[in-house]
Amino acid sequence: MAVETAPLPAITVHSGYMRAKRIIDVVFTLLIFIPLCLVIAVVAVCIRLDSEGPVFFRQKRVGLNGKEFTMIKLRSMYVQSDDTIHREAIQRYMNGETLDGGSYKLKHDPRVTRVGRFIRKTSIDELPQFFNVLRGEMTLVGPRPPLPYEVEEYGSREWLRLASKPGLTGTWQVYGRSQVQFQEMVDMDIDYLQRQSIWLDLKLIFLTPIVMLSGRGGC
Repeated sequence: MAVETAPLPAITVHSGYMRAKRIIDVVFTLLIFIPLCLVIAVVAVCIRLDSEGPVFFRQKRVGLNGKEFTMIKLRSMYVQSDDTIHREAIQRYMNGETLDGGSYKLKHDPRVTRVGRFIRKTSIDELPQFFNVLRGEMTLVGPRPPLPYEVEEYGSREWLRLASKPGLTGTWQVYGRSQVQFQEMVDMDIDYLQRQSIWLDLKLIFLTPIVMLSGRGGC
């Protein structure tokens, strides 16, 4: 990554806000727990009928202050898929290159199953991460958790994304997704962290299902 020359923005987190945020995380997740499990169960059947392998996919991600945790997703790829194509795509994305038809994400990844294409486009594959939220590893709203080999390329500005717990949704997920460059995504995350509030979080939570149903910017 490029060497930082400008002063880094300040990010201040108030303890009262963090307590309220945690309460919202737990209460919201428990309120939707039954329908959440029903949706996951239906999709799980589709995954098993579509391809061999486990229903869930566990992957190491980087969270608050660089601490690694295991993130849970619904499996959208064939088992034992080589991650080389994704590592190369991430490097190109971080360098500002488009990857597929003008998108900043791979749209035609051969590792992705038929069901996987749908659950990725609608972000249904992310639903098991509500369990990461309950465990306190993630929060409902915040920057998306990067992979360890992404963080290896981070400069000091990009590291600011890790000043918060990673989120299920956020400004990038609602307003950008595959339509924005890497540095623009970083700027959006930093802007959120500087302005974060309960009202902003509730707004982003409200807008997320609309984005999911539309499939805008999904892969």
